Amino acid sequence: MINELNERTRQILRLVIDAYVETGEPVGSRVISQKPGMHLSPATIRHAMVELEELGLLYSPHTSAGRLPTETGLTVFVEGLLEVNDLPDADRQKIEQEIEDVKGQALPDILEQTSSFLSGLSSCAGLVFAPKAENPIRQIEFVLLAPGRALAVLVNSTGGVENRMMEVSPEVTATSLQQASSYLNSHIARKTLAQATEQIKTELQNHQSQLDALTARVVEAGIASLSPQESGGHLFIKGQSNLLDDITAFEDLERIRSLFDALEAKETMLALLQATTAADGIKIFIGSKNKLFSHSGCTMIISPYKNQETQIIGAIGVIGPTRLNYGRIIPVVNYTSQMISKIIG
Repeated sequence: MINELNERTRQILRLVIDAYVETGEPVGSRVISQKPGMHLSPATIRHAMVELEELGLLYSPHTSAGRLPTETGLTVFVEGLLEVNDLPDADRQKIEQEIEDVKGQALPDILEQTSSFLSGLSSCAGLVFAPKAENPIRQIEFVLLAPGRALAVLVNSTGGVENRMMEVSPEVTATSLQQASSYLNSHIARKTLAQATEQIKTELQNHQSQLDALTARVVEAGIASLSPQESGGHLFIKGQSNLLDDITAFEDLERIRSLFDALEAKETMLALLQATTAADGIKIFIGSKNKLFSHSGCTMIISPYKNQETQIIGAIGVIGPTRLNYGRIIPVVNYTSQMISKIIG
């Protein structure tokens, strides 16, 4: 849609949104005409505002009132017109000091304190998402229960035990199960189940294992039954009260309450995980454009953080009203995620 705007309408859309972010009030043509460097008359500006309204980028909340940006208008602005500011030295130093203060702590503590810090720095709700950690596997055993049925017993590094039923070929014997167990146990040392599964699948596909055909089928059935379960993750949210500061109507309060409910839902956690792993930098979700929790009247800005192997393992961000200072908050979130990536393994 940005291509449908000429230079004049782009400039006016940008100025309307800048004024809206600053005041939260409808913006009139006279206000825009008084901006530094603006040489257009109020009548010309009004005409351009009508064009923007027809495109669905602005709307008038009341007759004869000024205009406000729609969520589509905000999205067009953020994706095509926003000039992201350089991170001020003061913010950079605060972020670096915060990361230095939590360095060496357990990852959950780092993430929880970072969400609090982001909340204070942005005056929004700070959000940190971490996929649920998977403990390395210590041992796997298969037990034959009946022809065609076996029990897989998994013991992790913390001593936790998990049992799962699995189907095997009727001709599978206790000896085949023992051979499959031995093979798997030789491959899982200090690995998570996901890591071990990937390696074993590759070996079986490339015929690199020394297993007979029957035992190989048992191994395949075993790793299928032991595949990691969808488990969501941990979501740290601090500063939710910041979202209540601008509430002026009961409907606004209901939207915020709906947002909090959505953030607690497993479906939202999984959607956050998918959005995180798909991201290659800052992701911005505005209002009903936000597929994670539509119609919330809020904006979410998230950025992934990575481990030392440059694998995305989580995300940090903020949730605030759609009237955000995007130019300031985007670099704050981005730089914080970069700093977290440097201190986690």
